[in-house]
Amino acid sequence: MGERFATDLHQLETFIRTLEGCVQELNEARTALAHVRADQVGTQRLDESCDGFQERWKYGAEQTKKMIDAISEGVKTNKKAYEEVEESLDKAFNDIGKAATGRGVGGVR
Repeated sequence: MGERFATDLHQLETFIRTLEGCVQELNEARTALAHVRADQVGTQRLDESCDGFQERWKYGAEQTKKMIDAISEGVKTNKKAYEEVEESLDKAFNDIGKAATGRGVGGVR
């Protein structure tokens, strides 16, 4: 069964960094756009459209950040759980190996 299911912890870490980078890029884009005021763009209608877009962009970016943060936390939690399972299995196999060779607890020396 082990050969059919594998978790690449490095890939999980890469995915976490990618998610965190997305949040950072969203924040940078929103910050850059925040400095552009509608009254700098042109006509009143265009200015009003830009203001509306800024508000929707801000709300959407905040919602997206919340979702990405939740996904990132879930992946971090899963990665930690996989690491703990791997450590436990490694310890168990080492203990079994030591016991089988007589070097472990209860073994004959």
